[in-house]
Amino acid sequence: MAAAALRRLVRGGPQQGLGRLLQLRSGIHGSAPAAVQVTVRDALNQALDEELERDERVFLLGEEVAQYDGAYKISRGLWKKYGDKRIIDTPISEMGFTGIAVGAAMAGLRPICEFMTFNFSMQAIDQVINSASKTLYMSAGMVPVPVVFRGPNGASAGVGAQHSQCFAAWYGHCPGLKVVSPWSSEDAKGLLKASVRDDNPVVMLENELMYGVPFEMSEEAQSKDFVVPIGKAKIERQGTHVTLVSHSRSVGHCLEAAAVLVKEGVECEVINLRTIRPMDVESIEASVVKTNHLITVEGGWPQFGVGAEICARIMEGPAFNYLDAPAVRLTGADVPMPYAKILEENCLPQVKDIIFAVKKILNI
Repeated sequence: MAAAALRRLVRGGPQQGLGRLLQLRSGIHGSAPAAVQVTVRDALNQALDEELERDERVFLLGEEVAQYDGAYKISRGLWKKYGDKRIIDTPISEMGFTGIAVGAAMAGLRPICEFMTFNFSMQAIDQVINSASKTLYMSAGMVPVPVVFRGPNGASAGVGAQHSQCFAAWYGHCPGLKVVSPWSSEDAKGLLKASVRDDNPVVMLENELMYGVPFEMSEEAQSKDFVVPIGKAKIERQGTHVTLVSHSRSVGHCLEAAAVLVKEGVECEVINLRTIRPMDVESIEASVVKTNHLITVEGGWPQFGVGAEICARIMEGPAFNYLDAPAVRLTGADVPMPYAKILEENCLPQVKDIIFAVKKILNI
């Protein structure tokens, strides 16, 4: 039987044969769902391409998004495919091109406005908050503003204090906006497609350090109809002893910490928020009722942060009575981000910090 299988592999050629050999070794049959490895960068590129193709009202604008294929190559190949009218290079003027995007949305188009980093969105915050988020309310529902503001958010590596802050709490504070924060490739593709289709202004906070990270993408997620619903968290790992709630890159740290702690008999439940506003408090409450312990993990500053909001909502709701210990926040340090590598690492929650916090809250 083994010899016959080997002959079939050889007939298929070296590449096809290798793939079949790996399938045999792993017990995967040809009829199994075809999950593939896709980087966050490629997932975002797929989402942009599919939405541009699906709806001619969609267009992308920002610095270097067209002829240069994007500063992070998210828009690779789109300018050549869709041309100058759909993929638009802008001057270095965030207030100007953000205003163009908001005005275009008011006029019936569906723009995707890329910031090279969300730190630069402060140059355009009047357009995002006063023009985009408030117009539907101030027009008594007459003028929707279906615009997506997207780009890398939070700390990267060695880019200093002015390019390292997280804007999840900034934009999550504002009624009229929806705010999403993907971690995996499925998150990135599904949330971007949902954001483009939403009739409200959506802020999509990506992470530069995640762009090159590959994730397994299911057959369902490879579909052009795949979307991740805005406002719904995902339980990345089931557990019974402590709930870890996070978003963006910190979700990976939580899963790494959980993998270490399970060897010591501690089962962590890891919740990937996916959406900052509207927040899926129900999923967090249900988990806390089960585990009786809560730790939030984020890269942003502590004061008025995402973790602070989660802790307040749990304290105000029915899950508070199920807590066996005070909720704990792990956040970025309450300082401007240092440039030095070792100081930068110590300013952000690391896997070891999560492990320490879990053991402390469980008294082990």
